[in-house]
Formats: sequence, C-alpha cells, structure tokens
Amino acid sequence: MPKSRGLVVLILIVLSLASATALAQGGVTASSKNPNQIAVLHWYKANLTTAFGVGLSPVGTAFDGANIWVANANSNNVTKMRASDGAQLGTFAVGATPQNLAFDGANIWVTNASSSSNSVTKLRASDGAVIGTFNVGNDPQGIAFDGTDIWVANALSNNVTKLRASDGAVLGTFSVGQFPVGVAFDGSNVWVANAQSNSVAKLRASDGVMLGTFPVGATPIGVAFDGENIWVSNQSSNNLTKLRASDGDVLGTFNVGTSPEGVAFDGANIWVANFFSNSVTKVRTADGVVLGTFNVGANPYGVAFDGTSVWVANLGSNSVSKL
Repeated sequence: MPKSRGLVVLILIVLSLASATALAQGGVTASSKNPNQIAVLHWYKANLTTAFGVGLSPVGTAFDGANIWVANANSNNVTKMRASDGAQLGTFAVGATPQNLAFDGANIWVTNASSSSNSVTKLRASDGAVIGTFNVGNDPQGIAFDGTDIWVANALSNNVTKLRASDGAVLGTFSVGQFPVGVAFDGSNVWVANAQSNSVAKLRASDGVMLGTFPVGATPIGVAFDGENIWVSNQSSNNLTKLRASDGDVLGTFNVGTSPEGVAFDGANIWVANFFSNSVTKVRTADGVVLGTFNVGANPYGVAFDGTSVWVANLGSNSVSKL
C-alpha cells in the first residue's frame, strides 16, 4: 500500500474512533448514525479497558464490597483501590511474595508464598492494619473463606491448612494432590486445584474429610463456583473444565486463551485470565459458549468481580485492568 493511502486509512480510523467515542459519551443510539461508525463503536466499547498502576508483579485480586485489593508479589505489599474509580486508598506491607487474597467480611487475608514467610497475613479491610500473621505450609498460594474459616493451599506441602478466621488458629491440615494452587468454596465443600496431579480435590468444609478427587485438564490452576458448578482453568490445556459440584461429574471442557490462570464468576458468566494471550475470556456458564475475549495488560493472572466490573491483575504490566 502506498504511504499516502496508508496515512489516509490511519486518519479515517482515528476519526472513526473519535466519532465512536463521542457517540459513546453522548449515548446516541445505533439507529441514528452511520453503520460504519456504529461498527467501530461496538469494537471500541468491546475492547475498552481502563488500567491502573499498582505495585510490582501483581498476582491476586479480591473485592471487599467496596474496594479492590491487589497482591503485589515483588513489592511485598498489597494495594487497596476504590472500585468505583480506581483511586488508590493505600498500600500495606505484608509478607514476602504475596500471591492471593480472600475477604472474610471484615478482613483481607493474603498468602505469602516465599520460603522466608510461608504465612498468611490478616489485614483489617477498613484501614489496612495488620491484625496478625499466621504460619501455614510451604509455598502458600490459593486462599478461600468458607463463611467461618480460611482455607490455604500449600503448594510445596501438598496439603491445605484450615484457619479459624476469628483468631487465625490452625484447625487442621489436610492432604490433597500434588502442588495445590487454587481454592474455592461451594457453600458446603472446599475445592482445590492440584496443578501437578491434573485433578481437583473436594473436601468437606466442616471437618476436612476428602469427598473425592476428580480429573480435569493439564495443570489446573484457578477454581471458581457458579452456584451449581465448579470451573477449573487448565494452564497447560488452554481450556476450562466444568464439573457438577454435587458429584464432580465433568459437564464440559471449553477452549479459552493461552495459559489460563485466575477465574471469577460474575453472576452469569465465568471470566478467565489468559496469561500468554494478554487477554481475558468471558464464558457463559449455562453452556460454555465464549461470549468474548478482551485485551488487557501483559501476563494477566488474578481476576475479581465487583458486582459491576471485572478486575484483572496484569503481572507483566504492574497494573490492573477494569472492564
């Protein structure tokens, strides 16, 4: 293409985007504007994300009802952001190499994966004050709250630790598969993704009794509950597995991007971060249909839903994206 034609095309694209932006801001309906502008508007809105800078190598995310919390693995701290506009409300020191977070209704719990820590930190959500730091197993990764207690997946110990949320007392340590990473609670049971066993373990939350181990894809990492089913991101298979929570039966396997990591449920859909695709995929829970794939920052990992928007921690961009 001659340079002059290429320049014209570029100008037209810029003008179309500017026009699309104006339409979006003005709330103009599609029926009253040029179809080409509307097509650009739909593309623009589908790919529009807002990014906010945080600490170094953000991994996990969590929502506390009003704010988003982000674990910055290489800064040894967590960032608190107002969900409505992304404004930073504070940065709070935790242990070494924080990974993932859980909210217990009043406090934020953070796993500190480094061998120099092997702990979880409990911070008061209102002001970030450290309430306590509690030892768990080796290389704590995933974490979940069951309504009363905190569950932590210890990757290098091949077990999970159950802590009483009120005071951090250890209530039990339970063996699962090899290299457990992700954790989710389904209302009665705790599900754990065993990355090196290509399986998920189901434990009764009341006493930690193993209720079953179920095969999924290769290198399962993330786990989420949709109200009826368990969704597992399989890092090396580039897909999601859907299991019926009641009995662990596989209901489907669905392709997503490259190296899926964190997963979150938005009330109707599952969102998964594709680490090497620099994107997130939205999947309808009813049937696994892909509803869209959206560009975010570099190496997205953790995902959280705030009731309106989806937040994605971009490990390689030192940012979080809001969609």
